[in-house]
Amino acid sequence: MAAEKKGGSGKVDYTFCDACTAPMCGVRVSLHGDVIDGVGNWENYPNSPICAKAYATVQQEYHPDRLLYPIMRTNPKGSADPGWVRISWEEALDTIAGRLREVAGKYGPESVFFYVGDPKEPRLAVSRLASAFGSPNFGTESSTCYRAAALASQLTFGVPTFAFAAAMGAPSAQTRSILIWATNPAWTLPFSIPKLMAAKDRGAKFLVVDTRRTSTSERLADLHLRPRPGTDGALALGIMNQLISRGHYDHEFVDRWVHGFDALREYASRFTPEEVERITWVPSGEVEEAAELLWENRPTTLLAGVSSLMHTTNGVQKFRAILSMMAILGNIDVPGGIMTPTHPLLPFLISGDLMGTPEDVLESGVDFTLLSRKIEMRDRRADVDKVPVWAELVPEQIQVNFLPEYVRDGRIRAALLFAANATMWPQYREYQEALDALEFSAAVDYFYRPWTHDHVDIVLPAATMYEREEPFAVFGRKVYRRQRVLEPRGEARSDWWIAFQIAVRLGLGDQFWNGDTRAAMDWILRRAAGVGYEEIPVPEGKLIPPPGPEEFRKYERGLLRRDGRPGFPTPTGKVEVWSTVLERHGFDPLPAYVEPEESPASRPDLASRYPLILITGSRSPVYTHSKFRELSWLRDVEPEPLARISPEDARARGISDGDAVVVETPHGSVRMRARITHMMPKGVVDVPHGWAAVEGANANDATPRQFDPISGYPAFKALLCEVRRA
Repeated sequence: MAAEKKGGSGKVDYTFCDACTAPMCGVRVSLHGDVIDGVGNWENYPNSPICAKAYATVQQEYHPDRLLYPIMRTNPKGSADPGWVRISWEEALDTIAGRLREVAGKYGPESVFFYVGDPKEPRLAVSRLASAFGSPNFGTESSTCYRAAALASQLTFGVPTFAFAAAMGAPSAQTRSILIWATNPAWTLPFSIPKLMAAKDRGAKFLVVDTRRTSTSERLADLHLRPRPGTDGALALGIMNQLISRGHYDHEFVDRWVHGFDALREYASRFTPEEVERITWVPSGEVEEAAELLWENRPTTLLAGVSSLMHTTNGVQKFRAILSMMAILGNIDVPGGIMTPTHPLLPFLISGDLMGTPEDVLESGVDFTLLSRKIEMRDRRADVDKVPVWAELVPEQIQVNFLPEYVRDGRIRAALLFAANATMWPQYREYQEALDALEFSAAVDYFYRPWTHDHVDIVLPAATMYEREEPFAVFGRKVYRRQRVLEPRGEARSDWWIAFQIAVRLGLGDQFWNGDTRAAMDWILRRAAGVGYEEIPVPEGKLIPPPGPEEFRKYERGLLRRDGRPGFPTPTGKVEVWSTVLERHGFDPLPAYVEPEESPASRPDLASRYPLILITGSRSPVYTHSKFRELSWLRDVEPEPLARISPEDARARGISDGDAVVVETPHGSVRMRARITHMMPKGVVDVPHGWAAVEGANANDATPRQFDPISGYPAFKALLCEVRRA
């Protein structure tokens, strides 16, 4: 259904970019014969315009180092040379299915681990494969990304969607203020900037909370708070204290729908403006000003950096404090505030992942992921003893951060890995050793990446975003489908096809449409939306009319709970600022502030040797995670990893801009180039992640295996460090 190029003879096709999350941005592709000769914005697509990363996917498509054929090791793991040999797809798929069946026969199907990293598009297919195989041990890179924020929302509201205002189309015309906390959408969500600028033009106020000065804070902020990394929870409690002590909260909502408010009031009273300034570095007057801005400009919506907020040992409680603040202001499920849609087309899908409570998913009848079987297998999850709250409320995926422990304990014996990066975890060599210790593992990727693939047995070539048609994309109640723009290079195949073919060889073909991925997508769409895959026009997409109008304050009419009773789907039926789930598991039920495990306050002994605070993993405008380091189009913009440091801290250490420096923590060190910038406050250093390909530059060499006890998320931020010239 390709359109003809206006004024030319070439063809135009449409696909989804997988540079960030997927399916996310739409890409219009111009072709000259069977070669891409240009890309641009998919007209009238929700996420537009595309960014530099999307343009660079063309270079990725034609990169000479693409992995194009299945390969298998012939030498034992640990050998200097894995002895890779090219094999056929038949041999590769038969070997993978045979080895997985063999391991399951010896130790049970739960001993096989299924994983999807980034791109995220294979999640539905691989999750279904894990469930059909009988393993509850399916995991994703969201073990370190957004899922803990959704968990915080579940603990507070009973549903995860209230954590994701941006995903629900915020801000709307009714929004009077926008709280942007620990994210820089100018770099991470560039397609959102026109909407945010339009809101500012309408008179909406912006409160930006970010340690750094960013493009977002400089262009949008009416007030910019710059807390010490890791202290966001104390700041939120301090703002709440100001709101509550002045009576500036929604009394009716709090009285009827908030559980634990009196306890929260008493606890928050400890966070006076002066105490908050001592803890967070934010001047006391700005704490008071922030409370006034939020009160005077309601409703407020929230754009939160769900990854950056989660990457400390107090991440879930920190985010619960922010969500509790939004709740007592009356910003939940109101026009212009934080809402959840009344008639979501696929209530459990955000970026191809399962969302919602198990009851919501099962009630909808959409059982493509066989989630019911996952719930039945919960007691066989590898993480059930490590992170019991996560294991209870995140049925769709296990917490992967404890993979070394799972392997050492004999719980995981084999793995099937799609788009995996072994260096994404703290002290990553333990994860490489875990892969080495497995009886069998296979990986799927665009490129051969030695830091991961030297530790597996088979590597399969993945088709790119231009070479596959799976999956479709959903924005609200509108569905879009992509086109396969190009035939796959070499013998590359789509992730869905690979998962389905392995399923067929495991004897599960009846649950995988006998390997037909298009039939699977057609089945999902007909079941959820009442339309077939071929009925989705390209590029227009198809709007599925809702069964009724959009409703607000759904909690008043029983539209959030499965039983139809008024309230929230929490144990108390209310917003739980006092979490009964956390209380049952022995955690503090209030959104309590706890100092980072390593900070000047909690570890003065370390702070004397490591006086600076380290942030790792901040996004770049041209990279996402470890992606695209191979691409010169982006490397020309940012050719090497940069350690951002303030002029004051650089001057005190005799460091000039561009100097080679060593950033050292109690856990290791990395070598980078100094970037002296007023972006950073005195006392804070910011380094990127994802530079595994550059010797000595992987930030996770210097991060500890310290985890939030509720979510199991690692402490990638708020660490202690020192910087010196190399």
